[in-house]
Amino acid sequence: MTSYTLEASREWWSQRWLDLLDSYRFKKRLERGRNYSRQGNVLSIEFKGAKVLARVQGSDPEPYKVSLSLDPFSEEQWGYVIETMSQKSIFAAKLLAGEMPQNMEDVFTSNGLSLFPFTLSDVHSKCSCPDKANPCKHVAAIYYQLGDRFSEDPFVLFQLRGRTKEQIISDLRQLRSNVKTLHTTSLDEPSQVQKSTPEKQFSVTMNSFWQYNEPLESSLVVIVPSTNETVLDVLGSIPLAKEEENLTSLTAADMVMKYLETVYKDVSQKAVLAAMNVGGG
Repeated sequence: MTSYTLEASREWWSQRWLDLLDSYRFKKRLERGRNYSRQGNVLSIEFKGAKVLARVQGSDPEPYKVSLSLDPFSEEQWGYVIETMSQKSIFAAKLLAGEMPQNMEDVFTSNGLSLFPFTLSDVHSKCSCPDKANPCKHVAAIYYQLGDRFSEDPFVLFQLRGRTKEQIISDLRQLRSNVKTLHTTSLDEPSQVQKSTPEKQFSVTMNSFWQYNEPLESSLVVIVPSTNETVLDVLGSIPLAKEEENLTSLTAADMVMKYLETVYKDVSQKAVLAAMNVGGG
């Protein structure tokens, strides 16, 4: 299998980790670590919180102890990340299926964080071997072992940043459940309010609808509109067709205006008398 085929078969997050190793300037040291990893010199590797603890067999009979860690994110930082994840259902679905969404890094960068370390200097490691160089070949062997672990379980990478698989899934479910509950409650509230408010029943009697039998407040001032000029005067003549001029000198418009003027004055007077409660029924 060619190197291109191997690279194509790896998940992108695992390949991203290996690309970080390839950027390291001490190639020979990493090459020896890769050989250690392939030859089975890594006897054990386990997590203790966000730290990796491993035992690597070297030239001495006693295996060397290796520890490795990244800078974990704070509770507040993880809170922002989980909230961003929860806003897209595809993220939770893929993570539950053991896959890492292609744009997962965007979730972290949008919150001012980086899922992957920028350089190997951001990876904190220690080995019990006498080699003063860091990373030594034993630490380098763990680098490559982690690449395989990332490929098997993407949550390992999250654990290095301070969150286990169980914590992430639990937080995601909790947040999505809260959003669903809030949405359901907001939909139910209007109907609940409507049910809790009793409908008022009013009986309407058409014969007395426009009557008011109580006396008006004595302090009220009745402003009587002027009868000298009405709205009819303001509007002017009604544009009706003229009658035959040989029959009468008045136009149809003049006759209608005369009639409406009489009606308007009569209605105005009755309205004033009704308002002042004068004249009984």
